[in-house]
Amino acid sequence: MCGIAGGFAFKSEGIKYISEIGRATTCLKHRGPDGDGIFLNETVALGHRRLSIIDTSAQANQPMYSSGKRYVIVFNGEIFNYRELRAKYFSGHTFRTTSDTEVFLELFIKIGVDCFQELRGFFAASIYDKQKEELFLVRDRFGKKPVHVFKNEEVLLFASELKALLSFGVPKELNAAILPYYFQLNYIPQPLSILKNVEKLLAGHYLKITKAGVEDHAYHQLKIRKEKYGKISYEEAKKQLVSLMDDATRLRLVSDVPLGVFLSGGIDSSVVVALAARHEQQLKTFSIGYKDYPFFDETKYAQLVAKKYNTQHTVFSLNNDDFLEHVDDVLNYMDEPFADSSSIPTFILSKHTRKQVTVALSGDGGDEVFAGYNKYQAEWNVMRPSLKKNVVKGLRPLWKILPKSRNSKITNTIRQLHRFSEGASLAAEDRYWQWASMLPEEEVSCLFTSSFVQQLNGRKRLNDFFEWNISGQDLNEVLLADMNLVLTGDMLVKVDMMSMANSLEIRSPFLDQEVVEFAFGLPQSFKINNKMKKRIVQDAFRDLLPDELYNRPKQGFDIPLLNWFKKELWSKINDDLLSEQFVREQEIFNPTSIQSLKKKLHSSDPGDTHETIWALLVFQHWWKKYIA
Repeated sequence: MCGIAGGFAFKSEGIKYISEIGRATTCLKHRGPDGDGIFLNETVALGHRRLSIIDTSAQANQPMYSSGKRYVIVFNGEIFNYRELRAKYFSGHTFRTTSDTEVFLELFIKIGVDCFQELRGFFAASIYDKQKEELFLVRDRFGKKPVHVFKNEEVLLFASELKALLSFGVPKELNAAILPYYFQLNYIPQPLSILKNVEKLLAGHYLKITKAGVEDHAYHQLKIRKEKYGKISYEEAKKQLVSLMDDATRLRLVSDVPLGVFLSGGIDSSVVVALAARHEQQLKTFSIGYKDYPFFDETKYAQLVAKKYNTQHTVFSLNNDDFLEHVDDVLNYMDEPFADSSSIPTFILSKHTRKQVTVALSGDGGDEVFAGYNKYQAEWNVMRPSLKKNVVKGLRPLWKILPKSRNSKITNTIRQLHRFSEGASLAAEDRYWQWASMLPEEEVSCLFTSSFVQQLNGRKRLNDFFEWNISGQDLNEVLLADMNLVLTGDMLVKVDMMSMANSLEIRSPFLDQEVVEFAFGLPQSFKINNKMKKRIVQDAFRDLLPDELYNRPKQGFDIPLLNWFKKELWSKINDDLLSEQFVREQEIFNPTSIQSLKKKLHSSDPGDTHETIWALLVFQHWWKKYIA
């Protein structure tokens, strides 16, 4: 796990940018505190920061060169099948290191871009062929590792983080057209960026960069494999899932440094612990707890799993002040607005875990791949005629006036019933966009001044950036859409950003390519029914997990923002980032709308106002740091 940066100068004017490779690489020190290196010639710059995990020797440092010095690579990530690839392709070949980086480089030299299909892991990498003057930039299948790209007529620049890209000296111009998407989703989806002339390299894509220009190629595209439906029984599928997950977990235990597992108490992380315990003696597990907010605390379930598998379990039981003291740490680290508030506990868990290990496995991806979220149950219910569905739809006027909030079981249920009643009346694609959004489009528009809204005329709709068809007949279509939108834009960004802020590598067995491809060859009924979300995961591993983990509501990794905003963080809202004076001077947000939000926050029915205010705070903090 590392950080990479680099560039390709199309014209002599581009040299001024790539010559700043040292500054860009230094910006990524937190991603790789164990070493750094630079390659620079008159056309290409490559920079690397290293977090040593596999082959910690100096010989495995990067940039790494081929034996004849023709090729050079910088690589961020892990290739878990590198030993198998070495045995398959390089019988009798002498390697200088035992690293996955050298196998990656030699495989590229041997078979070219076809090697990307062979890599089982997560990665962002750049390889330069000095002889042909060709630079390749590639991102893994599901977008676990980020790549930000800036391009103009003079130069193409790339980096693991936007702040490193900015250190090259690129213009800091706000991409105003994407702001509605940010406030609608709480994140900025690939390939979009907060800055003009900057995009995120799409997952499963690679760029070929030469003096002639840039070619964008897709080497992997996840598809629903309906031809597989019905060719395997449910019982056979359960057995195959256990086998695939066991292999994916085993591969992710390869490390030359201390390793552990995040254990939330949910099904997914508990499955990973159960499987890891088969292969790892004295497994370390880590959980985070909420002393002051029992509603959000799941540590009792995590402890049941830890006890069953006799892990060395650590609970970071934190109070209100522990969380609040890290709010600024999280805001300061973000170089692009990102308003998933669970970033805060993810940051804290990563920070404390890093004191004991350098690598942690997690259950990330299980919900998107196997249908674990409540919205999937809602979509399943909409697809089927039922009296319950009709009753909930008919009571929409009641849900609309009742108090709705995530902060208690009752108000959260009302919130979910209201969202269901609205979505159930829409066409399938419109319903998907509504349930993927935090705010409806009309409410987002009200946030901005009329003059700012005029700048947005003619912008593309969000779904113009994605190619899929949601018919309302197969839940797998919704899961595929979420893999391309939510997973790459939100979940993986959060985990990568907050773990890397603390120099911690996270590995996700549920996102192993073999597991994911298998999952999208299963019929929807294997994943969900009237009683159970993530059905096959729950059933396949039932004998391995404590009974108490079943038949309880999914909690999620939430934090008590509403309480904080009313008390401890109110001054940051009212007197600083959303003060009337600042908002008026900025000329982006409608002062009347902002004042109404602040007033509703303190009302008896705040709803999810705190989520919108958090999105505003994140943007305002970013604006002050990078634009103002």
